[in-house]
Amino acid sequence: QVQLVESGGGLVQAGGSLRLSCVVSGRFGGILTMAWYRQVPGKQRDLVASITTGGGANYADSLKGRFTISRDNVKNTVYLQMDNLKPEDTAVYYCNARILIAYWADYWGQGAQVTVSS
Repeated sequence: QVQLVESGGGLVQAGGSLRLSCVVSGRFGGILTMAWYRQVPGKQRDLVASITTGGGANYADSLKGRFTISRDNVKNTVYLQMDNLKPEDTAVYYCNARILIAYWADYWGQGAQVTVSS
């Protein structure tokens, strides 16, 4: 059984920083792309950033320059460094990874609440 466990969410004032982590555990054959999404109530889940095995990163245009995604392939962990946070960044942040078990499939974490106060 594969699990994705996020940590690092919380409450921060506008202009502050948070770092999210997501660890993949269990038995699997490999991990391809890892990503972070976010969702606010009543809206769709949107891509924040993704990163390939080789470290190639892709960001939502509106977040470039404030958010940085990285990964540690040895620790099976993906990170999201969030700087200069704004109240509109308030959301539940979900970790996503494409993982090989019997076949390649997308798996999700349980979500981490990030709240930015003004």
